[in-house]
Amino acid sequence: MRGLKIKVLVIIPAYNEENSVSGVVKSLCDTVNGDNYTVDYIVVNDCSTDSTEGVCRENGLRHVSLRNNLGIGGGVQTGYIYALEGGYDIAVQMDGDGQHDPVSLDDLVMPIISGDADMTVGSRFLGMGDFFSTGMRRIGIRWLRLMVTLVSGVRIKDVTSGYRAVGRELISHFACCYPCDYPEPETIAAAAKMGYRIAEVPVIMHFRNSGRSSIRALKCVYYIIKVTAAILIGSRAPGRRYER
Repeated sequence: MRGLKIKVLVIIPAYNEENSVSGVVKSLCDTVNGDNYTVDYIVVNDCSTDSTEGVCRENGLRHVSLRNNLGIGGGVQTGYIYALEGGYDIAVQMDGDGQHDPVSLDDLVMPIISGDADMTVGSRFLGMGDFFSTGMRRIGIRWLRLMVTLVSGVRIKDVTSGYRAVGRELISHFACCYPCDYPEPETIAAAAKMGYRIAEVPVIMHFRNSGRSSIRALKCVYYIIKVTAAILIGSRAPGRRYER
């Protein structure tokens, strides 16, 4: 992928992020200045019950608001559809709660621009940032890391990271086929099994500015079981394409 007009779309899924989403967009716009690409963003408001939509409107943020709550998978897939129909070359996922530092966006997109990877995963475990997972989460991540490796042969340390980027072909695939919830490990396994090259890069992550995680203590075991089953059963991924 060469040239000076590479188009990058940052997908920002948001559910009840009224206190952080405008700051996330401002930080992104103030920080990103790629020499080889241009950056746009889209906030996907997943039928929030707070004032997320109002904040987007009041601050003039580019956004789409879903009429029904689709969960993280449906929100991100909406962003991929937007990226595909907008002709973007690269799509980046960035959370709306302030955990993902836009300073690291360049590290995510450059391996795709240079042709060294089709997908990059931003890792909080490669020595950057101030983010620290709980003990239970780290156990779950290690288990899911093992499952992804067994199924796909790819070794990614931070398989649950939602800070990632993909090129055109995976934009097209994910616009058509994307897991409904807890999609991060499953999409890594699926992309690897389809033969796409996946690179893990160090990124800066922080503690969330507001809100709370969708994966809380009582859901952790359920999450691990469900994602394990999805990886083992559903990681096969036909080469379908999104159709308008």
